[in-house]
Amino acid sequence: MSVPAVKFNVKDRPEFFRELRKRVNLHFKENNKSKNADYRMVFKTVFMLVLYFTPLALMLTGIVSTFGLSILMWTVMGFGMAGIGLAVMHDANHGSYSSNATVNRALGWLINTIGGYHVNWKIQHNVLHHSYTNVHEHDEDINKPVMRFSPNQERKGIYKYQLFYAPFLYGFMTIYWLLVKDFEQAIRYHKRNLLEGQGVNLTWALAGVVFNKAWYFVLFLVLPIMYIALPLGQILLGFFLMHFVCGLILALIFQPAHVLEETEFFITDEYGSVENNWAIHQLRTTSNFANENRLLSWYVGGLNFQIEHHLFPQICHIHYRSISPIVREVAAEFNVPYNEHKTFYGAVKSHFTHLHQLGTGEYDRKLAEAAATV
Repeated sequence: MSVPAVKFNVKDRPEFFRELRKRVNLHFKENNKSKNADYRMVFKTVFMLVLYFTPLALMLTGIVSTFGLSILMWTVMGFGMAGIGLAVMHDANHGSYSSNATVNRALGWLINTIGGYHVNWKIQHNVLHHSYTNVHEHDEDINKPVMRFSPNQERKGIYKYQLFYAPFLYGFMTIYWLLVKDFEQAIRYHKRNLLEGQGVNLTWALAGVVFNKAWYFVLFLVLPIMYIALPLGQILLGFFLMHFVCGLILALIFQPAHVLEETEFFITDEYGSVENNWAIHQLRTTSNFANENRLLSWYVGGLNFQIEHHLFPQICHIHYRSISPIVREVAAEFNVPYNEHKTFYGAVKSHFTHLHQLGTGEYDRKLAEAAATV
């Protein structure tokens, strides 16, 4: 079974993206800039790898040997783990890190060092999320049985508590990813002919998942158990803490970019169509946040410029700040929304408000009231 493609409305202001793309291309031409990485990305790549692997080396060699310091090391590794995912492998797997495909493949493979499987990630993120952002039953990022992210999902009784259990589940995200998700995805993507689109069959994908999980567990769990002079329970606690920190960071960066009060959610009609063209759809389903916070932007790989990323995923994130005024200007000219929150706190608050309204049914009641007044 193949995935039915969502049909976007090609007649809906197609000149918007043509004009936007023209101005963005002109920006790079006039400034004689490459759209790919430069020395800043090289530094960031090294920094994130050091942040992730150095604490492990310090523990394995016995330089760090106390429980308190080891907990600090595992926590730092959680930040490094998230940093690799947000600011390095993300660009590489979009093909925007380098003009050299081999470099992109090599750095994109870094997702395997944080417990994932690169083929599945490309399908879920590049194919399903970027193509069908916030489209019910197409964007896997909003189709979660344990949470209600979209008003198009059926509301269950348990969802009224999702405001409270969401942070806990977010923290478990990469642990679930490590233990279960990649196996489920490989089988599901095979049934939908998505693995084949990446040039991989089910046997090869499952072998890749098993191989990468095996060496990951050896490096990050077996070796610490063997060589860190601490009780087993303390090492397992540290390993869990690393994943919890990483999962929480990833969720709190990605969710406030799409799942919040201001963004829109769509369902296809009987013909598999949605109402806007692809570029306008991206702006209606995406939001920026904390664009003036340079430290946050540096750490999260520019993903607080989520609008620019969704419109131009082939451009390295170090350029998002410079093209953001262009996107904002063209959006205003064509009366297309440009959603943003000035602060990270404001975006996170909007996300959890949205979760609460969807979980309690308040969102549905507002829609019903609005429909009744028309």
